[in-house]
Amino acid sequence: MLIEDYMLGFGKSFLFALATLVPILNPTATAPIFLSLTEGASNHTREILAQKIARSVFLLLTAAMLVGSFVLDFFGISLAIVRVGGGLLVVASAWRLLNSSDGGMERSARMAEGFTPEMAKRKAFYPLTFPISCGPGSIAAAITVGASLHPNMSIAMGASRMSGAVAGLVVVAFAVFFCFRFAQRLLRPLGETGTVVFLRLSAFILLCLGVQIVWDGVSELIIDVIQRANLALPAVPTAS
Repeated sequence: MLIEDYMLGFGKSFLFALATLVPILNPTATAPIFLSLTEGASNHTREILAQKIARSVFLLLTAAMLVGSFVLDFFGISLAIVRVGGGLLVVASAWRLLNSSDGGMERSARMAEGFTPEMAKRKAFYPLTFPISCGPGSIAAAITVGASLHPNMSIAMGASRMSGAVAGLVVVAFAVFFCFRFAQRLLRPLGETGTVVFLRLSAFILLCLGVQIVWDGVSELIIDVIQRANLALPAVPTAS
């Protein structure tokens, strides 16, 4: 093959990964949730968290893309089950955000003292990376991207397409880092009251998204049960 063919395969996989994952992750919409969950943290702590979350998102999506479908097949887990379980986690996180008090200066000061680097390390993966930043929908999309890279082809072309997809994941992770790192500046024009309202609205949208993910998974399971039931029914003889 010509070098142009490998470059074309690289570019197609790169754009496919971006077009598939960026709208689902939507880091600009997740940034307010990140601010709410890290209330009281210093700018330095938030910067460290943003780095850890971006790195974890990249590793999680890469693992899902490369081996996700094989792992699910090995344990006999369907994507519908992944959606239901992950959606419930999203609902739980959003519910906590909706029911948290707005607090005041005294509460913020107490949280700032308690939000140590050790606490940041504990929260970096759960819930900040999974399921807030990278939920079941993103993982399912990454598995789909990986499945599209496995048709029969030469080793060189497969490596080229895989490299393009991984490069797309690098851009996605950088977008997550940028939005989380500068989330406070992005929300600053709203003011204190506007920020509180925006955070509550974002939490509600996150709750609705979690319910939608659960419903998508449940719907797939119901359809699968109906199809299995129809196959199990004996054929009804027709009158001659």
